[in-house]
Amino acid sequence: MTSYSYNYGFLDEQTKKEIRRKLLQAVAIPGYQVPYGSREMPIARGWGTGGLQITLSIIGKQDTLKVIDQGCDFSVNACNLRNFIAATTGNTVTTDTAEASIVQTRHRIPEEAMREDQILVFQVPYPEILRWVEPSERETRRMHAERDYGKLWVFLYEDIVRWGEITLSYRYPVLVNQRYAMDPSPIPRHDVPKLHQAETLFLFGAGREKRLYAVPPYTEVVPLQFEDYHFTVENFGGQPCRSCGSTSSYLNEVYDSETNERYFSCSDTSHCAKNSQGAIRHE
Repeated sequence: MTSYSYNYGFLDEQTKKEIRRKLLQAVAIPGYQVPYGSREMPIARGWGTGGLQITLSIIGKQDTLKVIDQGCDFSVNACNLRNFIAATTGNTVTTDTAEASIVQTRHRIPEEAMREDQILVFQVPYPEILRWVEPSERETRRMHAERDYGKLWVFLYEDIVRWGEITLSYRYPVLVNQRYAMDPSPIPRHDVPKLHQAETLFLFGAGREKRLYAVPPYTEVVPLQFEDYHFTVENFGGQPCRSCGSTSSYLNEVYDSETNERYFSCSDTSHCAKNSQGAIRHE
């Protein structure tokens, strides 16, 4: 076995125990933000320290890890975090969603349906959904305790009055188990329905804000919507991905400066590669 000059998973064992205890509390109360002692990490706060601390606390020697950034396995953020975790654990890493037991993500949920034996860890920059409408931390705590989400509903209503629709393209507010309003992290609206009654355990970590929260498997997660203005996902006008031909995945618009051409490509690189080979597990 390879010998390292630092503890397995970088964090000390007491820190990992504390985070795991707080995660158990978060799982027991879906959508509730649990405070924890966020540690200093060898990356800047805001670049995924919350998600990284969760991953390093729950990863075991038998786990296989995948890290994505906006669905991509090869961005700077994804590569650096994957290399750091691999260097401090020696664990196997992969770019295949189906092979991973732990997936750490920034701003996306994989297109490929995840299983009960997998965990999805979110890097969260701003865990408090009420921050849209209330700057005071003390007041947001009270509002959650009393389930007082009137200001959030007014915020959505004002958006409709101004633009004729709810224009939030990310961080769309959801209600968990008919109790807590929750920030699903900056995922696009396309991914929000994947949280509802999912097979997978979702763990959210905000290192800068020192908050953890969770959505256990088979939990009700419903986007806030009005009876006459329903929640909708992004519309790409039926445009397919140029690489794999998918019309159901979340797409990025790409501009080719050499050919002066605009086209669409899957945000999820693993999904795109496997879909091209016809090897995708769909919901």
